[in-house]
Amino acid sequence: MKRIDVVSALIYDVQGNILLVKNRKGDSFYWGLPGGAVESGETLEEAVVREVSEETGFTIEVAGLSSLREVFFDKKNHHALIVTFFAKIIGGEININDPDGEIEEVKWVDIETARELMAHLFDMLRINPETHKIPAFYEFEGTQ
Repeated sequence: MKRIDVVSALIYDVQGNILLVKNRKGDSFYWGLPGGAVESGETLEEAVVREVSEETGFTIEVAGLSSLREVFFDKKNHHALIVTFFAKIIGGEININDPDGEIEEVKWVDIETARELMAHLFDMLRINPETHKIPAFYEFEGTQ
């Protein structure tokens, strides 16, 4: 299996809303956190800063580790490590500049809307609606 490193950012605004991106996958769409694959020679932090900038237009600063997840994608023959960081916005404005053309929309949503739009990811990340924080954790998600 080919090893793939993926990063994403969990970003809250001052009202406790979460920044989400609408991703295109073929003819369908799904909502998730901004992020993507780590490029050769990049650190995880450099990759998440770049991906968030490309997908949302925002400049971020990493504020800590949210989670480290691992999954095998049999159909793609990939072994993925998915690192999610807490991050805060330090500049920019919403502006999609995604070279892969996969991002359709960027928006801030409240906790309940985030739960509806990305139920699987919301539960998997163990987002706590009361505190808007989660402890850093590692989880093997199995084979998909």
